[in-house]
Amino acid sequence: MVVERLLPTDEARDLLALTREIAAERLAPRAADDEAASSFPRDVFSLLGEAGLLALPYPEEYGGGDQPYEVYLQVLEEIAAAWMSVGVGVSVHSLASWALVSFGADEQQKRLLPDMLGGSQLGAYCLSEPQAGSDIAAMSTKAVREGDDYLLTGTKAWISHGGEADFYLVFARTSPDRGKGVSAFHVAADTEGLGFGAPETKMGMTGSTTTQVLLDRARVPAANRIGEEGAGMRVALAALDSGRLGIAACATGLAQAALDVAAAYAVGREQFGKPIADFQGMQFLLADMAATVESSRATYLHAARLRDASRPFSRQASIAKLVATDGAMRVTTDAVQVLGGYGYTRDYPAERFMREAKVTQIFEGTNQVQRLVIARHLLAEHR
Repeated sequence: MVVERLLPTDEARDLLALTREIAAERLAPRAADDEAASSFPRDVFSLLGEAGLLALPYPEEYGGGDQPYEVYLQVLEEIAAAWMSVGVGVSVHSLASWALVSFGADEQQKRLLPDMLGGSQLGAYCLSEPQAGSDIAAMSTKAVREGDDYLLTGTKAWISHGGEADFYLVFARTSPDRGKGVSAFHVAADTEGLGFGAPETKMGMTGSTTTQVLLDRARVPAANRIGEEGAGMRVALAALDSGRLGIAACATGLAQAALDVAAAYAVGREQFGKPIADFQGMQFLLADMAATVESSRATYLHAARLRDASRPFSRQASIAKLVATDGAMRVTTDAVQVLGGYGYTRDYPAERFMREAKVTQIFEGTNQVQRLVIARHLLAEHR
């Protein structure tokens, strides 16, 4: 189904039309095969970069699209509906670029952003560690100053595009202070001392390479530290608010794709002499799926519009991530149920959608963490 959207400008409508064309012709036809082969589609990211879709929410002067988040997220949803691994990849690239756009010095922005946002490069975001996932303050990767450089040593875990990206936004400890001891660094892929673990063997999103990033006295120029020394925690948490909206949009696109598969199957599948879509029980199930998808979309768009208006949106970003990803898990599970035995086979995409939905409840902060964030904001307003 083509989603009915309210877009703010003609340019935004043209962007959505272009995205749908690329998604239908270049992404969806190859998604299943590339996922089955665990093949990283770097050429697809190059295609999206050439089309101007990799850096939509960033300034045009540096190669971005200068689009509001409201528009960027709807483009992202369309991409994810066609191929979830690619949608998440675009979101990760945007997340990896955010720190330099928001906290970088003028010299850094002029030197680095045109390549980062111009479509030829792909970025990765390196925050989590084997023993420091949701607990960012437990980070052990260290950055030691040596003259005009920092030497970074440690291991980052669960890094999308590990070994495939052109640059890495790396967070490392520059002092023992739990709250103010972390700094952010732009690390080029060819940095000496930067290495990668073997790709993780995952339940889903197998077309998205996930590895450890290994730092062995990796020498990074001090000129590539983003923001003040010790400001990394603030950079990381602010970036995650926007990143969670990206995941919410991707989860919504995935759920929409599952709903479309389920509805089409229900219309075409006959039992007891009529399409199963004519049975009230099936209609109720599909209606609940549709309500979940549209609720998810409305929730992330509300948060995006707050962000575009420069209003606080951290709580709403966590709500959107929670609602959309829990919703995607329900909708994809129900899609498998609608297809019955066929839903459990790889002849149809429903089982892949279900496997892909699960991780959305985990990355960019587990949904348990989102509940903590939401509750803290709520209670703070009532104290």
